[in-house]
Amino acid sequence: MSAGTDRHFCIRPRGVLRGAVLTLVFTGVLATAAATGSLPRRDAAGAQSPDAGRTATVDRAALNRAAAAAMADGKSGKQAAEEFVSRSGDRWGAVYDKKEYADFEQALDGTYTGVGLSAGRAAEDRVQVTRVQAGGPAERAGLRAGDRLVSVDGRPVGGLSVSEVVSLLRGDGVPGSAVALRVERGRSVWTETLRRARLATDPVTVRRLDDGAVLIKVAAFTKGVGARVRDAVREAPTGAGVLLDLRGNSGGLVAEAAVAASAFLDGGLVATYDVEGEQRAVYADGGGDTGRPLVALIDGGTMSAAELLTGALQDRGRAVTVGSRTFGKGSVQMPSALPDGSVAELTVGHYRTPAGHAVDGRGITPDLTAAEKAEERARTVLSGLGGGS
Repeated sequence: MSAGTDRHFCIRPRGVLRGAVLTLVFTGVLATAAATGSLPRRDAAGAQSPDAGRTATVDRAALNRAAAAAMADGKSGKQAAEEFVSRSGDRWGAVYDKKEYADFEQALDGTYTGVGLSAGRAAEDRVQVTRVQAGGPAERAGLRAGDRLVSVDGRPVGGLSVSEVVSLLRGDGVPGSAVALRVERGRSVWTETLRRARLATDPVTVRRLDDGAVLIKVAAFTKGVGARVRDAVREAPTGAGVLLDLRGNSGGLVAEAAVAASAFLDGGLVATYDVEGEQRAVYADGGGDTGRPLVALIDGGTMSAAELLTGALQDRGRAVTVGSRTFGKGSVQMPSALPDGSVAELTVGHYRTPAGHAVDGRGITPDLTAAEKAEERARTVLSGLGGGS
């Protein structure tokens, strides 16, 4: 499967990303999806409803007619499409305007346009810089984590949501455009004018643990991530175990998850899926490292393409999984262009693990449940498999 032709599969669920730059890119879109009811229903105990794995199929022709009719009446085609998708029962469906969808695709490529900082809510309704990206405009201007944002282009941000602040920081998304930030640090307050740039996200972190094992943390499966995982495994010392941390992984491109699976498997099935009734399959490439001890860390934030990878490693006996049950997003989306240029991402099918287990609405249960100190327990398991020094 090529990343170019299959980029639409296993797109992350709307309304649930957190903690990463990708979260900030899409927060506004995700909030809209949550408000229109496109998130999965849960019962009083917090579990997804029994029919959560069944998603209605949207009539694309009827959707286009609804959008066109709204436009003919001088109304918003996008809004009409959102209402149509909300009523359809497609809980993963979402509608983007041109700019939102361009941002969405850009982020799947592992890039975004901005100033290179992440923002979060601080005490007293303030907005605080939580992270500054190395080499970005914010770092070059001397900004650092802990600084507080007072205003963006003259607009006070104290009463705004984080997604609204991020939207102001991103502006029109044009590299080179200027944005003025009013910044507070201690008793100092000043205005810094930055120029937006196209920046690369860094969804893969690799580090050597003190027992000799290698920790590979993957935050999302954007373009190139699979190769980075494969290279990290190849470069790991002979005999060293791998702790594959997929906690909080928001999903992304199935093709990239398949490449990551190829790092640990010698070919074979990764997942099956259906697209409008047509059965298809995803396979790993041959030549992966099948002998190195492997433990995968998962949690409720492990979603979509990350669940596909988890299911493949678990079903094929390649990894011990540790943590908590994954999110349960195993549906396939495809884009559909609307008359006004907006794009609807609509569910067309679902995928299953190699053993035939459905993921959507169910998630994946780890081999060893560890709600607390999960990484510590995972490292103990890895050591028991012979993955430490």
